[in-house]
Amino acid sequence: MVLPEEGELAGDLREAGVEVIVRPGLAVLRRALFTPPGVVRVGARLAGDAASLGRVARRRGVALVHANTSVTIGGLGAARVARVPHVFSVREIYADFARWWPLYRRFLLRSDALACSSHPVADQFDGDPRARVIHEGVAMAAARAPRDRARAELGLPPDAFVCAVLGRISSWKGQDMLARALAEPALRDAGAIGVVAGAPWPGEERHELALRRLAGELRLGERMRLVGFRDPTVVYGAADVVVVPSTQPDPLPNAALESTAVGCCVVAAAHGGLPEIIRDGTTGRLVAPRDPHALAAVLTELAADPAQRERLGAAAAADVGERFSVARLLDRTQALYDELIR
Repeated sequence: MVLPEEGELAGDLREAGVEVIVRPGLAVLRRALFTPPGVVRVGARLAGDAASLGRVARRRGVALVHANTSVTIGGLGAARVARVPHVFSVREIYADFARWWPLYRRFLLRSDALACSSHPVADQFDGDPRARVIHEGVAMAAARAPRDRARAELGLPPDAFVCAVLGRISSWKGQDMLARALAEPALRDAGAIGVVAGAPWPGEERHELALRRLAGELRLGERMRLVGFRDPTVVYGAADVVVVPSTQPDPLPNAALESTAVGCCVVAAAHGGLPEIIRDGTTGRLVAPRDPHALAAVLTELAADPAQRERLGAAAAADVGERFSVARLLDRTQALYDELIR
């Protein structure tokens, strides 16, 4: 395994008997690098990865190179130097990358296979047979903290209707959609509380400031709680509903996978990979993207119907536990490896 830095993952891999090579400065594509000097830097790193990692692959007798994301690009050159197959895991939807996407798609299709996390991700490659869907697996233990303890830990009233959003605070994860839904009269009168469990990326603190400003303008007061990153099992235990209101297509969000797997009732935006996780009315609820009125209407319905919440959460746990199991992910990945190596 080649990693860009030491960290918890490196330790876990070594304990499992995996050789770890730490290589700072791996060729990773980032938005900030789409400038002439940035392109030069990425090109230099790409050439360096191809040469050095290619030599490593030959010496170790590597049979296949698998890049864990579609923005980690140096492994493709290394695979060509070592004359072995290459796989990209593609977990991104490049909807806002239109100017560069045709060129970058051609680059990605130089790989022997693209393991796409959902059908909308695979659809970006216009039916090319190298793009095949391999869903992520849910490794999180199926447990929720007891409701009373979880609410006490987060400082939430024991009887309030609580909606939670988990993940990075960003311009497209939709925390603002929950804020606007909470301002709707029905949820306001019900005293519904929104919990935002997460924080912005370092350097992107403006998104949290904008969310706090919006909550102030909407006069949400204590009905909007920004609690930072917390133990997800505590947030799941405290929430009556988990909301995944992404405003841009989300490839296959972990927040939806993990919360359904532990039996939460989930309300999600009906685009990206979310309809592959949630079956509307059966294992959760789907709403129109970027529509806080629609979100508020569904949340109001669920606030008044605890039995529906329990039914949807239980059905989701059974369904997602089967369709998105780690065993299924490993079997399909191994089958892909076997096919390419043959």
